[in-house]
Amino acid sequence: MPVPTPRLAIAAALAAVVVFVVPGTTLARLAVVNGVLLAVALLDWLAAPRSSSFEIERRLPKVITLGGSDEVTWRVRNRGGRSFRIAVADELAPSLHAASRRFSGRVPGRGVLTASARLEPSRRGRFQPSELVWRADGPLGLAARQGRLQQPSSLRVYPRFRSREEAELRIDRARILEVGLRSAKGRGGGTEFDQLREYTVDDEFRRIDWSATARAGRPIVRTFRAERNQNVVVLFDNGRVMAGRVASDATDGVPRAEFAMDATLLITTVATRLGDRCGLLAFDRGVRAVVQPSHGRGQLGKVTDALYDLEPALVDSDYAGAFHQTLTHFRRRALIVLITDLVEQAVGESLLPALPVISRSHLLLVGAIQDPQVRAWADAPVTDADSAYRQAAAARTLRSRARAAARLRAAGATVVDAPPERLAAMLGDAYLEMKASGRL
Repeated sequence: MPVPTPRLAIAAALAAVVVFVVPGTTLARLAVVNGVLLAVALLDWLAAPRSSSFEIERRLPKVITLGGSDEVTWRVRNRGGRSFRIAVADELAPSLHAASRRFSGRVPGRGVLTASARLEPSRRGRFQPSELVWRADGPLGLAARQGRLQQPSSLRVYPRFRSREEAELRIDRARILEVGLRSAKGRGGGTEFDQLREYTVDDEFRRIDWSATARAGRPIVRTFRAERNQNVVVLFDNGRVMAGRVASDATDGVPRAEFAMDATLLITTVATRLGDRCGLLAFDRGVRAVVQPSHGRGQLGKVTDALYDLEPALVDSDYAGAFHQTLTHFRRRALIVLITDLVEQAVGESLLPALPVISRSHLLLVGAIQDPQVRAWADAPVTDADSAYRQAAAARTLRSRARAAARLRAAGATVVDAPPERLAAMLGDAYLEMKASGRL
């Protein structure tokens, strides 16, 4: 379609000034000048490049981690021998926070015009920009040809792994314990026999193998390590209880699901690096994603790929259905890490009645995310009626969470109720303690 350019408007304004300045029949001359100008503009539009004379390419990175950045690049390749000016607009989503979604410039004959912009996404998920709008000026710049180009692309924005350093610390600590060194915070040396070696002053007497000592004629001890090749399955609650926004030291307020994803990535990293198999089942009213247990190097990527585009569904989660699906997909005894929230009504009406389905054959660890603001309101001094009501409501909420946690512990589950920024680390510690004590 023909599109007038600013140059055409300027030319028309200058022509009008000349017509009114020169004496004579103004309207007739104005009509002639405008007719000539429009005819020239039409010829200029006809001479403007068509879509077949050039190609536009968008290059998006395949993956960006939330909080990171990368670049989108556009390339315009001129198939003809004549240079022309082009402007391009892209339909990138606002949450990608592109430095610019438009660019313009002159493409040399048989040459290439390249432009790029920085992307700093603020929301995870799958983005699939498709349409590009281009406008190519004619040789005189009085008119332009405009069109739309469909070029489907895909960009995945993965959740931020905030606790990566915490995961590495726990992996290092577990490996130190495996080789028989002591750690101030570590307890136990595992339950799987590792080797016999000569006694040292740091060894416990109960570790002495008296038969081996008699044969060798010197004290020999048994060393143990945490058992490998165990199964760990993360049950990721994607229901309405995970949609509530909570603040932390690093954020002003994000859904609980974001911190649950961070905890899932830490558990997956620590478990697979220590030789255990880790899997995932994400659910709300139905099952949303399943990743079979594995300890391969690519397992963290598989779990991340299963989680990154999940958004909490505003429905009550079906715990019984999720547990039955867990027994179907994961038959071998495993540590089940259920990441949810301790809403007393949901725990009492849905989770506790379904618990026997999973507790008969699996070990259950429940992780829940506190709201620091509620704790702050409960501890704040009372200064007026509003603060008194707020403190009473916060205290009631905390008591409700404590009752829900106590009921789960009485049913045999291990419960970790932690602030948002501490959930991942505390779940990792609970997993390592279960592993070292032989409960897994």
